[in-house]
Amino acid sequence: MAQKNSDRNFARPFNRRIDLTSLQLFVVVCELGSIGKAAEREFIAASAVSKRLSDLEATLGTALLYRHTRGVGLTPAGESLLHHARSVLFSLEKMQGELSEYADGVRGHVRVHASMSAIVQFLPEDLGAFIRTHPEVKIDLEEHLSTEVQRAVAEGAADLGICNTASGIRNRTNELQSLPYRTDKLVLIVPTGHVLRAQAAIHFESALGYDQVGLDANSSIYIAMQQAAAKVGRSIKLRIHVTGLDAMCRMIHNGLGLGVMPQRAFELMQGVGELESIELLDDWATRHIDLVARDFSTLPVTARLLVEHLTAAQDT
Repeated sequence: MAQKNSDRNFARPFNRRIDLTSLQLFVVVCELGSIGKAAEREFIAASAVSKRLSDLEATLGTALLYRHTRGVGLTPAGESLLHHARSVLFSLEKMQGELSEYADGVRGHVRVHASMSAIVQFLPEDLGAFIRTHPEVKIDLEEHLSTEVQRAVAEGAADLGICNTASGIRNRTNELQSLPYRTDKLVLIVPTGHVLRAQAAIHFESALGYDQVGLDANSSIYIAMQQAAAKVGRSIKLRIHVTGLDAMCRMIHNGLGLGVMPQRAFELMQGVGELESIELLDDWATRHIDLVARDFSTLPVTARLLVEHLTAAQDT
């Protein structure tokens, strides 16, 4: 009898056997690597999530997850389903975006992932101006490394990304569309009175003889520094990695080394230590911060309005 029920189940059209809620929960579980974390995020009992996943596996007739004490892992079938599930959910978001244009007024929310440089230098003013014009739009903003921003957009975890897409950085720009947003300039930060301050501008190579305070090893700035050092056959004398620009300034002020950060960010943090900036003459010191999306034309109307606002901001 069980076999007959199974055969009858698979005889039904595939789209009538798949539950979209279960599909969405499956994607969340995969992204978080844990049924418990997914249940907490979605405000559902863990047992209910587990039941939906088991039902999904029964419907498809194959195991999707390896369950272990530390969480879950994907089976080969699970990897395939995750790819298709993201595509299906993205198509639904696209449909929602197109239909939302027929609604009265502009409302909704936009998921934005952005690099620290973009958040510190430009986004407070630019997003503030947008919200004042569109007060019913909610923007969920998360800070991530540029590589992680691109991955989130490619995988559908964010509608819009704002980051550095320079060549040489491990990126996914071949999967994404991009639009110019802002340009920033990197400078070398030194303690007041440092010997290098005698020069108005230098190449980064001149700073390689000194200890450095670096950002995250996978940050676009630190990767650019490493590439510049390797190009001249030298290495960076790293004293410490920090996770924020304010921490970098405090470390430099207290004699732990020199650092590289965007000039505008340094100007905004004046007062965090007795520090000075030196212009860097290297080509890589001038950077382009871009907007990235899987397809700008298919973004929900609220996200497209934000893109229009941000691309116009580059001229201000």
